[in-house]
Amino acid sequence: MVPDISTGSRTYGLLAYLYGPGRRDEHTDPHIVAAWMPELAPDPGRDPTTTLKQLTDRLDLPVLALPKDRRPARHVWHCPVRTAPGDRHLTDAEWAEVARRIVHATGIAEEGDAKACRWVAVRHADDHIHIVATLKREDGRSPRRHEDGIRAQAECRKIEKEWGLQILNGGDRTAAQRPTSAERAKAKRTGRAEPPRETLREHVRQALAGAANEDEFFRRLTEAGLRLEKRLAPSGDILGYKVALPGDRNRDGEPIWFPGSRLAPDLSLRKIRQRLAAGSLGDEPASVASRAPHTSRPASARRDATHVAEQAVTVLAGDDEAAGAAQLIGVGELLDAVAQTAPTSTRPELAEAARAFERATRSHIRAEQADHRALRSAARGIVRAGNALGKGEDGGATAMLLSTMVLVTIAAVRWHSARGHAQQAAAARQAAQHLRAAYRSASATPMKAMREQGRQLPALVCDRYAHTVDAALPGQADHVLREPGWNALAATLAQAERAGHDPDALLQQAIEWRELETADSVTDVLVWRLRRIGKLPATADLPRTRAHLRTPPPQPRPPKPQAAEPLVRNDTNSARRQGPRR
Repeated sequence: MVPDISTGSRTYGLLAYLYGPGRRDEHTDPHIVAAWMPELAPDPGRDPTTTLKQLTDRLDLPVLALPKDRRPARHVWHCPVRTAPGDRHLTDAEWAEVARRIVHATGIAEEGDAKACRWVAVRHADDHIHIVATLKREDGRSPRRHEDGIRAQAECRKIEKEWGLQILNGGDRTAAQRPTSAERAKAKRTGRAEPPRETLREHVRQALAGAANEDEFFRRLTEAGLRLEKRLAPSGDILGYKVALPGDRNRDGEPIWFPGSRLAPDLSLRKIRQRLAAGSLGDEPASVASRAPHTSRPASARRDATHVAEQAVTVLAGDDEAAGAAQLIGVGELLDAVAQTAPTSTRPELAEAARAFERATRSHIRAEQADHRALRSAARGIVRAGNALGKGEDGGATAMLLSTMVLVTIAAVRWHSARGHAQQAAAARQAAQHLRAAYRSASATPMKAMREQGRQLPALVCDRYAHTVDAALPGQADHVLREPGWNALAATLAQAERAGHDPDALLQQAIEWRELETADSVTDVLVWRLRRIGKLPATADLPRTRAHLRTPPPQPRPPKPQAAEPLVRNDTNSARRQGPRR
């Protein structure tokens, strides 16, 4: 059940909409289900002898009774309350009870207060009502409605629990302001895919991703094609900024400006300066991981970012809350950087992942003094390296990074869930879903090539690598050998061996780097870890000759208490067990 409180200045205009056909003829049977005094509230929906003007005058009477200089400019309080999709349809009597509890909880009309504000609840659909009140009490005073939105949400959570409805996540006042219904209607009318507020928020976040300083941030905004206006002090110091979309104008033909703080709580100039100071960067991003030879700039930047993202998972698993909150901010910047430079095939999903994770970057845990320079540097490296093509090394490096980013978002879900941040955990979970889809797209070509390379390995070589996996993951070996990515893992171990690595030691290092329980595919995660740690190309590299790989299998290890059945090679040359492990 979702309440959404706003204020306005025209009682009649709002009632005309509620009792009208709707923008798409979606309103049916509009009528009052509850009111401050039902006998004094005329209902134009059920009584043909009454008018909207009469209902408006009754509601506005306490406001009109005051001298003009005491009347509030925005005297209309509006609160739609909607049930969640899938919930049962409430009766009129139940909606009336919801309305009475909401106006009581928010201070509009507390139960038993004869001097409270006047209000009505109008129903014109199965799944929601609209509560309309005027913000002057009968005694001329204003209602005490401090934090009315939070109190309305808390009351809705109680109603959901008592009535067996879906229990939604409560808010904590850290979310970005959503577009108003008027903004959504204008966007549809003008043919925009989304309201300008949403577009501007995404552009501002992308401009901030990896920016070294305030000047670079402002330069990126103008390069993105946004209108930019800075608020200056008499001394010339910048006090704030606001942005507008070209062509987005009001009825007077003036640009519609949005200050950063109206786009999101963390996009005010003060918050941006705090972030830049906490994660200050040099002119060029420092490489935090040794790069593989012969890689493109986008591929190298993604390899560096993969290493940094793995470290973020470790921090999020720790107990330092400030450090964890800072890592989430940095992860958000990294996602914004990846989304704006991603190959065309993955860009839509990555844009949705970045938008969803934006909510997971904000909580009440303060992170100003914590260090997230490594993540900001990685984001800067990706932005400055430019767009990845999605082919060859670029495509493999993108898949390598996305595989790790899935694990980072899962770590974020756990971090927020452990602290009761329901909305943030849900946002991180949604981001993980988009990242999984992006990873499947990015990894399809390189993983297919590696699986094909693995199928061409001699049977004895596959058996030897199966023993390597069995020794490194004794409890999970059977599962790993049955995964679709086993051939790619075998090919990667072979490629590492040709490069001079000890496959057993390299695999053990990859396993010990981080737990694998949260991985959707253990083989996929190990493939990309091995290639990053071993500085291997992110694509398959078939050898010219396979003679040096035709080595005899290792000497058998001492028998276990119950001997396992021998490994055999199946029709795809993958080493598998003949039957279930006993």
